[in-house]
Amino acid sequence: MDKNHVKGAVKEASGSLKEAAGKLTGNDKLKVEGAAEKAEGKIQTQIGKAKDAIKKTLS
Repeated sequence: MDKNHVKGAVKEASGSLKEAAGKLTGNDKLKVEGAAEKAEGKIQTQIGKAKDAIKKTLS
């Protein structure tokens, strides 16, 4: 499993927590930061999945 896959999943989860905390507290800045971090994590996860698929294909 590619390291981007794992790091992306962690970042995605962290972003989800920040976003939820922002919603609960009414902190729009935290909510937006969380949403951005979650999106960044999703992208990083997809990059990791793509690298895994390439490695599998080449094996």
